Amino acid sequence: MSATTSTKGVSFRVRKREAARSEIQPPIRANDARVVRLVGASRVYSLVPPLLLGVILLIAWYVSTTSGHVNNLLLPTPGDVLASLIDGIKTGIYISNTLYTVLESVLGFLLALIIALPVGYAIAKSRLLAATIQPYLVAGQAIPAIVIAPLLYLWLGYGLPTNIVICTLVVLFPMVINTVLGIEIIDSTLTDAARVEGAAGWSLLAYIEFPLALPAILAAIRTALTLSIVGALVAEFVGGGDQGLGALVALAKNQYNTPFMFSTLIVLAALATCYYGVSWLLIKMAERLY
Repeated sequence: MSATTSTKGVSFRVRKREAARSEIQPPIRANDARVVRLVGASRVYSLVPPLLLGVILLIAWYVSTTSGHVNNLLLPTPGDVLASLIDGIKTGIYISNTLYTVLESVLGFLLALIIALPVGYAIAKSRLLAATIQPYLVAGQAIPAIVIAPLLYLWLGYGLPTNIVICTLVVLFPMVINTVLGIEIIDSTLTDAARVEGAAGWSLLAYIEFPLALPAILAAIRTALTLSIVGALVAEFVGGGDQGLGALVALAKNQYNTPFMFSTLIVLAALATCYYGVSWLLIKMAERLY
């Protein structure tokens, strides 16, 4: 039997022991059609309250703007916002700028992920590193990115690379902290049992510690992926460039074009929803794998 197979067997036994320790309800049987229907109905009913609230807000928005109680310069009509959105899609201005913002946010997120996972693991495993690095992490978390961004533009210049660095800084600290938490909450008796079974070093990390810390890491990824849009917008606002959805919002503000601003915000909301959906799929894939 190979070492990898043996380690995987250790991982299975340890995680099985962890599952037995927690009070997890037995899974629903596939042939229990009645329970499946009830679960499906509950999911449908859970969509009713937010949809109802959205309809009420839309009606209130329409009535307040068409009746003349609110100045259209402050709050445009839904029709004007829809017309601006359709025009922006037809001209391609939203597609090109959305892709630019996506490029910044995804690259910034991936760079933060590459840095955060090993740094978080090292901090969780070494008291010396924790005492050395954590004060700077706390300080970095306390200082808003919008304050650091001007310095980075002075040091690194304007452009896409600096925007990516700013986006990385925005999402880096929450990912590191969650990774540290995920490693530290692992029950030491489980890792001790794995060591007794022969797991050590890389095999202990890959087959024992990483799967057990995965829920916290996935929570960090889910938050950071959506937060990366904020990092990209901060970079676009401070950088003053002419690309990205943040640049469109700044342009609409300078032109006092509130329909254009509202339609851009709708695009941003749709982009954040897509990111949330992607993170949800990642969690489901991880649940199937582990």
